[in-house]
Amino acid sequence: MTKQFKQHSTIHKYWSLMRPHTLTASVVPVLVGTATAKLFLLGSEDRLSLTLFIAMLLACLLIQGATNMFNEYYDFRKGLDDHESVGIGGAIVRNGMTPQSVLNLAIIFYGLAALLGLFLAIQTSFWLIPVGIICMAVGYLYTGGPFPISWTPLGELFSGVFMGMFIILIAFFIQTGNVQGYAVWISIPIVFTIGLINMSNNIRDRVKDQQSGRRTLPILLGKNGALIFLISCYAFAYLFVIFTALFKDGGSLFYLLVLLSFPLPIKVYRRFKRADTPQTMMPAMAASGKTNTIFGLLYALGIYISALLGGI
Repeated sequence: MTKQFKQHSTIHKYWSLMRPHTLTASVVPVLVGTATAKLFLLGSEDRLSLTLFIAMLLACLLIQGATNMFNEYYDFRKGLDDHESVGIGGAIVRNGMTPQSVLNLAIIFYGLAALLGLFLAIQTSFWLIPVGIICMAVGYLYTGGPFPISWTPLGELFSGVFMGMFIILIAFFIQTGNVQGYAVWISIPIVFTIGLINMSNNIRDRVKDQQSGRRTLPILLGKNGALIFLISCYAFAYLFVIFTALFKDGGSLFYLLVLLSFPLPIKVYRRFKRADTPQTMMPAMAASGKTNTIFGLLYALGIYISALLGGI
């Protein structure tokens, strides 16, 4: 019984280190990019490649997992994580992992992602190599290096653009062999929903972050300003999809499936509004991740259904 408990504890420890509630930030863009590629393969003899899709998905999950581990490592080194910290992190301060083991695992994940990236480049284009290097560098520099991105007001922008737009464009490229302006357009709502996961985290941690010298966007805006910014960005994402569905060439009414997720960002706002401590803000954090997940899955589904029906 004790042995089974230890095994369960070890598995839970490593699983928590991955910060699983954030991993859909990698899954959603791959699905959206692949569904958009399906639109552009209509009428051709080419078909979506399941092998390339799986390789891309695994590479993205590995990079995000490694980024979370770098975050764990450097937050501990810089004194941001301690036994009073809240959140799913804490492999070092609560679960007994050594800083070096967390760093080593992050490097292993990057190595595996690089191998998958090389496979994708061989199958498609070697231009993916410099693009992949840039994405991995941003993942590291988000919390690593002398000037971490996460210590600036640009964290939301970088996470949204590189995890949202870049992943969608790469997923689209490996299936079609090119990049279309429509794929860039399609990615914009996901840039916002992923960036807002990051912002939710920064709203929760703003007091301790400020004490540590960080200058994140919620620190600059204050809690109320950050919440106004957050709900405005959510509103923009939904309005953007509605505009695309109704007025954009190539749009489809099936994109409006995302409206089924509309109650979720309202929950994010309300839960943050009535919460005063990092611990009580955890439900709002979870709701922001769920918003990206449901919004993104419905968005990808709408795009894919549109493709199956001939791009209606």
